[in-house]
Amino acid sequence: MPEGDTVLQTATRLHEALAGQMLTRSDLRVPRFATADLTGRTVLDVTARGKHLLTRIEGGLTLHSHLRMDGSWRVYAPGERWRGGPGHQIRAVLANAEHTAVGYRLPVLELLRTSEESRAVGHLGPDLLGPDWNPGLALGRLLAAPERPLGEALLDQRNLAGIGNVYMCELCFLARVTPWLPVGALPDGVLPRLVTLAERLLHANRDRPTRTTTITSELRTPPGPPVRATVRVQERLYVYGRARRPCLRCGAPIRLADQDDRPAYWCPGCQSGPTPQGVSGDTS
Repeated sequence: MPEGDTVLQTATRLHEALAGQMLTRSDLRVPRFATADLTGRTVLDVTARGKHLLTRIEGGLTLHSHLRMDGSWRVYAPGERWRGGPGHQIRAVLANAEHTAVGYRLPVLELLRTSEESRAVGHLGPDLLGPDWNPGLALGRLLAAPERPLGEALLDQRNLAGIGNVYMCELCFLARVTPWLPVGALPDGVLPRLVTLAERLLHANRDRPTRTTTITSELRTPPGPPVRATVRVQERLYVYGRARRPCLRCGAPIRLADQDDRPAYWCPGCQSGPTPQGVSGDTS
């Protein structure tokens, strides 16, 4: 699932393939920009901003895209078969003499003036993987709505940019609270540590081919029963996607419920706080 770390990796691949090169082909397969032709322009850079991608192009233009749940950009060599999905899922093609970048299933794709990028990303909070990262600002925004459930607050990109559903569930587990606990009900000192941990988790995964949060020795997670070492080497996530499977800490079955139309996973043995009414086990 594309989150801040995945989007940064995508931006790096696109930058390496496109930046400094003149486009020999451009094909934007969305009605509003279908007639736009970027051929002959040089790609200046590709930058990640939270979960958004900004491809800046000569002439003061920016191609803004967002992957959301299952969008992707793939880079191919000349003559290489495109394997990212069927042709009807392609939304963008950008090519130069050496590489072709193909965007699949992109729910957001727009061409705008670089000077107007704020229309697309100006609402975002500090970027966990960006040069603008400011833990104090992120903490202040989270605390501005103390009644809001922690899971919803962490997912709100206006508070801090880059956290998606996987990191939300994992961070709540590491904080030992459920995603439905109001921000203001967190024990003293937990929220600042959680903001710091979020930044460290994303940085630890920014260059990993497979995301993992079970790197407790590297991250100094909150105290608790140790993770069972025999399981830890096989598991990359503590709770996300593990409904009904035993918790790596206490062995209780991981539970699943909806939170704001997103799946929320938690351990009833390790995490304290409210849960959805009527949920006594896995709802999958």
